[in-house]
Amino acid sequence: MDSVLRGIPASAGLVVGPVHLLRWEVPEVRQRLILDEDIEAEIARLHVAIARAREKLVTLRTRAEAWAGATEAAIFDVQLSMLADDELLLAVEALVRQNLGAEKAFDIVLLDWQQRFARSSSPMLRERVGDLTDVHIRVLSILLDLPDHDPVDVPKGSNAILVTHDLTPSLTLQLDREAIGGIATESGTATAHVAILARSLGLPAVVGLRRAAAALKGGELAILDGTEGTLTISPTESEVADARTRAEADQLRDEELRELAQAAAVTLDGQAMVVRANVDIPEEADLAASSGADGVGLMRTEFLVVGRTNMPDEDEQYRAYRKVLEAFRGRPVIIRTYDIGGDKLPVGGYPHEANPFLGWRAIRMCLDEAELFKVQLRALLRAAVHGDLRIMLPLVVTVDEVRETRTLLGEAEQELAERGASFRADVPLGVMVETPAAAVACDTLVRDVDFLSIGSNDLVQYTLAVDRGNVNLAPRYTPLHPAVLRLIREVASTGAQHDLPVGLCGEMGSQPLTVFALIGLGVRQLSVAPRAVPIVKRLIRSVTVTAARDAVTAALASGGTAREVELVLRRRLRVALGEG
Repeated sequence: MDSVLRGIPASAGLVVGPVHLLRWEVPEVRQRLILDEDIEAEIARLHVAIARAREKLVTLRTRAEAWAGATEAAIFDVQLSMLADDELLLAVEALVRQNLGAEKAFDIVLLDWQQRFARSSSPMLRERVGDLTDVHIRVLSILLDLPDHDPVDVPKGSNAILVTHDLTPSLTLQLDREAIGGIATESGTATAHVAILARSLGLPAVVGLRRAAAALKGGELAILDGTEGTLTISPTESEVADARTRAEADQLRDEELRELAQAAAVTLDGQAMVVRANVDIPEEADLAASSGADGVGLMRTEFLVVGRTNMPDEDEQYRAYRKVLEAFRGRPVIIRTYDIGGDKLPVGGYPHEANPFLGWRAIRMCLDEAELFKVQLRALLRAAVHGDLRIMLPLVVTVDEVRETRTLLGEAEQELAERGASFRADVPLGVMVETPAAAVACDTLVRDVDFLSIGSNDLVQYTLAVDRGNVNLAPRYTPLHPAVLRLIREVASTGAQHDLPVGLCGEMGSQPLTVFALIGLGVRQLSVAPRAVPIVKRLIRSVTVTAARDAVTAALASGGTAREVELVLRRRLRVALGEG
């Protein structure tokens, strides 16, 4: 095996630690027949295994609630209810009474249930297939006495490198940040869920490490380099020493960057920029507020519904939004309405679609489910009395969607007034520009919105027709493609002409090279992972708008490929920083 596995850099940083393998897949189960006199003992063994699985899930739920909140932790309630389902248990027991070993009986019943759920006409049941798989793996692992690979069991302080095929939301919630030092996955791209999570947590990460889990045994010492995108297995002493020296240097650099947290984001030629933070869950609000960010440029609200079987009520949403607003003490907080669908796991009740990225999702779903949407709008209007809240709509492609939302906002205001509830009626409303259609026709939106925010992750995906979660297409996911840059420049120019703020939230806003390009394209507001705020501010304070604008002009005239654009921008940035 090659000692250096190469993947896609997902979250910068360096970590030296033992490999913790997470093979979260249904194990192979051989058929085992038992004697009549052993049936009751075998059923008892089944119940012991289920009880142990339930204990583990309760532990996981408690841990998840402690760091992610009750809403996120509710993802485990579905699995707990499955393990308590009488119909399921009786079906397994019936097979055991036919002299089948408990592990094979459980395997057969769970496979049958998964097939039934997958074929069900009920969207809610179809969405539970993943939970059935988790239960399937957990109980079989106990019955077969297999090693427990759960990330929750990694010893604290071990600085382990978690290696797995992919991280599902339920697995993500189990990560112990005091035990896991880095993440390596076989699947995924730089803009996939796991990559965004790792950057938010400040964990080094490499994705797209194909067949990594199959090549490892677990326990090996390794070096994970999230900047270069490599995983070095069983490194030499000199390689370990070099990595630790580099990690110490990175730590010193991070301490220097933290001093920039409260500095103003102003270019050398006096152009003020706004650098805000992304917030995925309310529990991140305090970290984001202390990062030096000028507010929140994107608060995702999918955390309220992912993995649940019921929608959150108005009060639950109100409390979540209020928590973030109060953490930022009057600074702007832009909250995106539900962006369910595509790469987000929907709550039960949404349809499976052949092409969910082009399907019934985001603002389309919200407008079609007006009563559901108004619950969120009422919660947002109520929370707005606690700070500078602004509402942002995802995946808007036509002004009709904005106008329909304003109508629903009016109805929500009226309903709150009739109840005598406190709320704000003048909440700014903006849209995310995430498709070529919205970018090219953004002049049709300007009279109906208060701000524009470019969602660069999806804009790149839709412009280039490249699935940003497909590891096979990762080299083709190129944010510096001339088409993407021209669309961003068009949106920024239209906003400037109509005195409308234009921001950008997405991974382009977190990387120094693309930040340099964005300044040159006319973008003046960025929203980034909290830990990236100081890095972005340092870049802004080190260049001029003139240099950035000239660099983009030269890059776009360089020959037409993303690679040529990147080379010109890198050369120009080095010169701007006095390094060329």
